[in-house]
Amino acid sequence: MKPDVTPFFDEETFTASFVVTDPETRHCAIIDSVLDFDYASGRTDFKSADTIIAYVRKNDLIVDWVLETHVHADHLSAAPYLQEQLGGKIGIGENITVVQDTFGKVFNEGTEFQRDGSQFDSLFTEGDTFRIGNLEASVLHTPGHTPACLTYLVGDAAFVGDTLFMPDFGTARADFPGGSANALYHSIQKLFTLPDETRVFVGHDYKAPGRDVFAWETTIGEEKARNKHVGAGATEEAFVEMRNKRDSELAMPRLIVPSLQINMRAGQMPPAEDDGDVYLKVPVNKL
Repeated sequence: MKPDVTPFFDEETFTASFVVTDPETRHCAIIDSVLDFDYASGRTDFKSADTIIAYVRKNDLIVDWVLETHVHADHLSAAPYLQEQLGGKIGIGENITVVQDTFGKVFNEGTEFQRDGSQFDSLFTEGDTFRIGNLEASVLHTPGHTPACLTYLVGDAAFVGDTLFMPDFGTARADFPGGSANALYHSIQKLFTLPDETRVFVGHDYKAPGRDVFAWETTIGEEKARNKHVGAGATEEAFVEMRNKRDSELAMPRLIVPSLQINMRAGQMPPAEDDGDVYLKVPVNKL
């Protein structure tokens, strides 16, 4: 089975979102959408999401799913807005509860914040299957970047989120609370058992040195052979040493504070306060 995959790249956050379509039925899923957010003003905008909506409507697609590969720390999710406009169920990995518990404490959310994943319509675990029209999709649990990271397999396509990047860029960081370089290595080895011709769609691209254009599609074979961090038979020990050293030198993502508070709520804003306005917290010396 070979789904149609249409990418939407947001240069502001370097995020690749995807519409995955069954060509027979025109049913589709939207993966890792972006809600535009200006941190300085605190204002949201739907420009990126509206581009996807326009594409779906122009092509008479039926949205079955609005999927998240994980709780993103570098951009806000537009899942609720897309669901309101287009329908579909919002899905994420069942370990969202671990992320909610961890960051519920970081942001001192209190008991009113539910940490059971109930903000989402479906919580997936390893081996789960679901349908996009006539296409059967399955789920791999690929933790390491976060404890809740998933890979969605749809026909010959794997949507890996932040588990792998393009071969010339490498892999994602593993130093967020609940992250693990060892777990990330084993998740990647799991992906490397897929057929070499499997198409791989990555969640971000930052233009590796020497490359002038953004890219978001490769293959398992290319990743195994050429990934600069974990390809060509790299050992777990060497990968973990490299990843931990590299992560220790990285700054926190620019949008981590608003992203986590909103994305752990399935893209919903925190409850309005007594004056009717919504506020985000900035934890001091916690991240």
